[in-house]
Amino acid sequence: MNDWKFMNGYNLIYAIEAIVVLGIGLATIGILAPEAVPLLAFWLIMWAINAYLSTWSQFRFVRLLVPIIFGFTLLMLWEGTVRIYEVKAVLLPPPSMIGAAFVNNIPTLWADFVQTFIKGALSGYIIGCGAAFLTAIAIDRSPFLQKGLLPVGNFVAALPIIGMAPILVMWFGFGWQSKAAVVVIMVFFPMLVNTVQGMQAQDSMQRDLMRTYAASYPQKLLKLRLPAAAPFIFNGLKISTTLALIGAIVAEFFGSPTVGMGFRISTEVGRLALDMVWAEIVVAAIAGSAFYGVVALLEKATTFWHPSQRG
Repeated sequence: MNDWKFMNGYNLIYAIEAIVVLGIGLATIGILAPEAVPLLAFWLIMWAINAYLSTWSQFRFVRLLVPIIFGFTLLMLWEGTVRIYEVKAVLLPPPSMIGAAFVNNIPTLWADFVQTFIKGALSGYIIGCGAAFLTAIAIDRSPFLQKGLLPVGNFVAALPIIGMAPILVMWFGFGWQSKAAVVVIMVFFPMLVNTVQGMQAQDSMQRDLMRTYAASYPQKLLKLRLPAAAPFIFNGLKISTTLALIGAIVAEFFGSPTVGMGFRISTEVGRLALDMVWAEIVVAAIAGSAFYGVVALLEKATTFWHPSQRG
């Protein structure tokens, strides 16, 4: 194992040397900017570090460090490329400019976050997923609903959100209520389909055992169907975390008060303030990732007994 790691690192050194020599040659003949050679060398060094650390993936600290180094490398490459080739900020602002816009506009970004995520996305997520869960129980109880409602649900789920959002804004107004309504439609059917599928995940032997015990439907639901459906339910919840934020932001493009992520993005694009647009994107990415992470942690704590959570 150690010999393999040593040889792997030895080969990486040779590869780095070869690519640096190639970069110098390209810079000499004018294909590559001379200032880009140090940037290329930096990328290769960080790549070598990450490649070496990945051989120690059995340590949790290393598993956390590898994506951090990778993200830092991407930011430095972005910054260096924009500076070296003098890319206009209206096309692609450097990360330093985006960071400055983020720091200087924290109150505005916080107000947009509350309007879009807390009021619009989170409220619609709770209502939509809760309604889908209750509907799935009703469908599981009624074969008529299972045959009649699911095809209609698949049809409605295929409707483009770009077409539904303006209609819901006209129905519910320009406040957060219309954005929550859009989110409800976006998360309802993915959650419904996953939950219904999970309700049917038991095998015939488990169902026969509950029938042998003369279990009532509530007992079957609590002791067999819901535990078996838990991984499917959390899968629907995780899918819906990203859909909720996307739906709330898209809905704000079709009418909103003077606050919100979608409103801010559309207005700042019109002003060519791309640094502020990217700052809003950073806020949305952080919020969406954190939301997904919370649901994933809740899944791990709740379904620790399931084979998918072992190891």
